[in-house]
Amino acid sequence: MSRPPIRGLRWWIAALLVLSTTLNYLDRQALSALAQTVQRALELSNEDYARITSSFLLSYGVMYLLGGTLVDLLGVRRSLALFVLAWSLATAGHGLAASLAHLCVARFLLGVAQPGNFPAGVRAVSEWFPMRERAMAVGLFNAGTALGSTLAMPVVSALALRWGWRAAFVGVGALGLPWLAAWLWLYRAPSEHPRLAPEELARIRDGAPAAPSASRIPWRWLLRAPETWGCVAVRVLTDPISYFLAFWTPKYFQAERGFDLKQVGTFAWLPFLGMALGSTAGGALPRWLTARGWSVNRARKTTMALVAIAMPALCLAVTRVRGAPAALAVMFAIMFGHGAYGNITLPAEAFPSRVVGTVSGLGGALGAAVGVLTQLHIGVAVDRWSYRPLFAVCGSAYAVGLLVVMLTIPRLGHPREPPAPTPPRTR
Repeated sequence: MSRPPIRGLRWWIAALLVLSTTLNYLDRQALSALAQTVQRALELSNEDYARITSSFLLSYGVMYLLGGTLVDLLGVRRSLALFVLAWSLATAGHGLAASLAHLCVARFLLGVAQPGNFPAGVRAVSEWFPMRERAMAVGLFNAGTALGSTLAMPVVSALALRWGWRAAFVGVGALGLPWLAAWLWLYRAPSEHPRLAPEELARIRDGAPAAPSASRIPWRWLLRAPETWGCVAVRVLTDPISYFLAFWTPKYFQAERGFDLKQVGTFAWLPFLGMALGSTAGGALPRWLTARGWSVNRARKTTMALVAIAMPALCLAVTRVRGAPAALAVMFAIMFGHGAYGNITLPAEAFPSRVVGTVSGLGGALGAAVGVLTQLHIGVAVDRWSYRPLFAVCGSAYAVGLLVVMLTIPRLGHPREPPAPTPPRTR
């Protein structure tokens, strides 16, 4: 007898995607949580730390582009399993580092494996969710970035205080193996899944093209489409902020607010919780609005506009408030807004599923390339001046990104279809 369908299977898939992204950022943020400890152990400066983070972003950017294409070629199931296994091993490898060069190599390998999680996740959402639910599903999936960062602070700090920083890297890397087993057991494409109920499949396909083409992506068309460059430009503007917040927030509280490793583990996770809640809210608000008659386009752009209005004041306030509790509260609000902005959601709302991975990969690659340049300058700026000008630049990026979206993607929620392949000529 065949096994019965799993009720709400698409949300179980979403839960696995949340966990993969949580692991992605837990592994990534292990170094951020241990930055001061590792710097002291290996006698590294802030500029050395910037070189380490840039090593990650250098490979991350290249593989974000290639990873998106790989997702479109191999499919979500195989590609994401490969990525998670590779980054788990790379994270454990950090525990073997004995010098700046060793850490740069370990970080470079982590950057090779981790970016594929995001085009794979966005494509999985575009396959498993109808258009009206995609912002919510991507918001949940993307909330894993902040959830992983939130967990990293107490988990990694506790492991390091108990067994040392090297064992902390190994322990965090090992967490990917149980997830890998669950993923290979549960995930299939909707049309191939034996446990998907027919009525849920019909709901997933609601509003989707009846018969998507399996033809190769017309790159010339893709690069000429304004929607492509709208998605890319928003990533270029806001991805460097993601890396700044992820890699430098714990160091900010240690250097500017006097936190030690124990206090990082106790308090520095709170802003990352704000990002997790913001990512969820950034998907829930458009879903709530569309349920009340708003279009996807109006609901999403309104959400982005609210963030763009609030961020300049928040980024100005974080370096001016007195006391660590007030700084934590403002940083919580900054990360909430950053998560709610939903830059990673745009390709799933502007393109059909078969090109989402490629567009996401292109945006992530160029965003990481800019991230490399900004990371190198952040280390210099912190040593020579302060964090204040860095936050000021961050606050202005969201309004510029929204303007770009308004100009290049006039109708979010109406995927732009590539042209049908031209049939061969017959004599």
